[in-house]
Formats: sequence, C-alpha cells, structure tokens
Amino acid sequence: MSNTVVGLDIGTSFVRAVIGTVNDDKSVEIIDVAKKASSGFLRNGTIVNIEAAKQCIHEVIDELEQRTGFEVRSCVTGIGGVQIESINSKGAVAISSYGKSERAITADDVKRVIDCANSVKYPPDRKLLHVIPQQYIIDGTGGFKNPVNNIAIRLEADVHIITASRTTVQNITTCVDQANYQLDEVMLKTLACTEAVMLDEEKKLGSILIDIGGGTTDVIIIFNDAPICTFSIPIGGNLVTNDVAIVKGIQNSTAEKSKIESGCCWMPLVENENAEVLIPGFGSRTTELTTKVELCNIIYPRMEEIFTMVRDEISQRFASMQLSGSIILTGGGAQISGAVEMAQNVFRTSSVRLGYPQSLGGIEERYRMPEYATAVGLVLAHAGHAGNEQKTASKKKTEAKKEGDSAFQKFLKKFF
Repeated sequence: MSNTVVGLDIGTSFVRAVIGTVNDDKSVEIIDVAKKASSGFLRNGTIVNIEAAKQCIHEVIDELEQRTGFEVRSCVTGIGGVQIESINSKGAVAISSYGKSERAITADDVKRVIDCANSVKYPPDRKLLHVIPQQYIIDGTGGFKNPVNNIAIRLEADVHIITASRTTVQNITTCVDQANYQLDEVMLKTLACTEAVMLDEEKKLGSILIDIGGGTTDVIIIFNDAPICTFSIPIGGNLVTNDVAIVKGIQNSTAEKSKIESGCCWMPLVENENAEVLIPGFGSRTTELTTKVELCNIIYPRMEEIFTMVRDEISQRFASMQLSGSIILTGGGAQISGAVEMAQNVFRTSSVRLGYPQSLGGIEERYRMPEYATAVGLVLAHAGHAGNEQKTASKKKTEAKKEGDSAFQKFLKKFF
C-alpha cells in the first residue's frame, strides 16, 4: 500500500508542485512535477492577491492530476521570505529532586525541557512553525541527540525556534482551502529543502543552503544535524531580470528569457566575447542584437550583491564560528550560468555546489533541478524523512501504481 503526498512550493515567480508516493517502508518515489507562473500575486514571500493565488494553485495541481491519474485531496506547502524570524533558546529541568538519587530520563522529561526552552513570549502576529532541538545537555555534558534512558539529575536543551507572520500563514491556508484542497502542513521552505539536497555528512560538519528565489533569497545554516540560523534577504532573481529589462529597454518577460537562455554572471565563463544574443522586438521596436559580454556586465553586479549580503549577514551573526561542510545553491536563481563560480569568489571557498534533489525514481530529468529542491523536500519531510518533531504522517489518498567539493575549512574567517 502506498500513499501520495503533494509538495507545493508557492514562489514569487512560479508555483511548483511535486507528487510522490510513500511506501510502507517510508521510501519515496517522485511521480511527476508541474509549474505555473505566479502572475505577480506574491511579493517577498507574501500573498497579495488571494484570488489569483488560489487559481494558480488549483491549475498546477490539476495539471498533476491530469498527467498522473492521481486524485489530489491535500498538500503540504512551505513558507519563506522576510516574514520568517528565528531565535536560539535554552531550557533546563530537574530530573531528580534534591537529596534523591539520579534516575533515567524519560520521553516526558524531554517534552518538559523542550516546553521550557520554548517558553518565549511571541507577539500576537507571530505563529510558531518549528521548535527544533539542537542538542541536549545532561549534568553539564553536551552533545546528546537522544537523552532518553540516560541517568541524570539535570537536563538542558538548546533549540532553534522558527516563527512566521500569522497573517501570511493564514493567507496560504485560505488559498489552498479555496482551491478545494486540504492543507496538511506548513513548514519552513529552506528546512524542507535541506532534506532534498543536503548530505548527512554536510549536516554534521556545518553547511549553508542559499535558496535564490524570484523575490527573496532565503538562507539556513545546518550544524551538527540541526539548524542554527535562518534568515532572508529581500532581493532575488527578479531584480536581475529587472536590471536587464531597464538597461536594454525591453519587457520583463523578454529580459527573463534572455537571462535564462543566454545570461551568465561570471565573465570567465563567457568563452566567445563577441557571441551575439538576439532580443526580440515588441510593439514598434525592432529586433536588436546584444552580446553575452554585455548581458554578463548587467547581471554580474546584482548577483554579486545577493551573495555579498548573505555573506555579510552570516559573518555578523557568526563572526568566529567554524563550519566544514558546503555552500549549496538552490532555487530558480541558482540555475543561472556562473552562480557557483560567483559564490566561490564571494565566499572565498571552492566548496560550493548546486543543490540537485536526490534520486527518487520516476523521471529524474523532470525534478532533479535546483528549482524543484523545495517541493521535493516538502514531500520528503512530510513523508517522515525530516529530522524534527514537526513532521507528520502523510494522509492516505487514492492508490495508484553535480556536485562540488566535499568540504571547506574555516571559511567564515576568510570573509574579509
């Protein structure tokens, strides 16, 4: 028996959906994907036109149903953008009373210490998304991932707390509901994304995932198998497109096509400096020619700005921290030629790679692209593959039948 799960990635530029089956052994197989342009109903991760959003959601899921023959009744979706906030918190509880002998830690004790760490007052406009344990500390000794059955007097927990705008979460829920689907779960996009593209060893050593979307660039740092930092900057790939449109005096749709098909953000990759790019005319404007070098000169500054802002934010938060994993780029904006080389230059490390979702059966060329990392991750996380307490069992539906360098050392110290 297998169940279906639909991961819905509502982005600034596109709505992407991935449908997968979850087998009894919890293995996941991706069946198909679909995407549709967002038509401007999302700005910086916030839905500004519910009617247009629900229509787009319905159309993209309906396309999945038509192509696969599955009946979709519910989905899981992600949330990101500047309305996301996160903090690290600590909690401590007594396991044994004064004068009594130590006893073994129970699951109830773990729940108590997590609740204690989560005893943070949130503004009424914030909604709690995740409380993720980073480590447990038993009688002053840290590094425990599962403290149950250990003898102790005192138990402490370090946790990462993620909240979102309550209004934004409610708008997402409303859109999915009005599109006639049930929303099973809302989770942080980048957290889901790590399930699809980040290796176990990278999670242990400390890695940065940078998701370059249309309107925002979302970042998560994973260390010792848990998030230690999440944030977003309010610029993304759409500003790159807008720069091309303004400089060349063309429509955004034409600029986007030119950026994707002929654009590059790292000049050494432009092999032929005289290579010409045809820009279609519109209205009274005639077709004109430009060069790949000129396009690169337009795209380069904005992409450099995105990576520099991410680098500076991380450096400000973790000036002396040492990570030894990788920088992983995902999202539609990461697919522009030269993005990896640009990041290597800005972060001063060779350990940068594109985040391709892991092989999960099906037609791999359809979903093994950085732009589908979030949607695939949502399926994996909801199916029970996520390493946090927010995961849930997938709801039963109608049954139906490359890589970069492995490590970099102390790169945060090399930022400046």
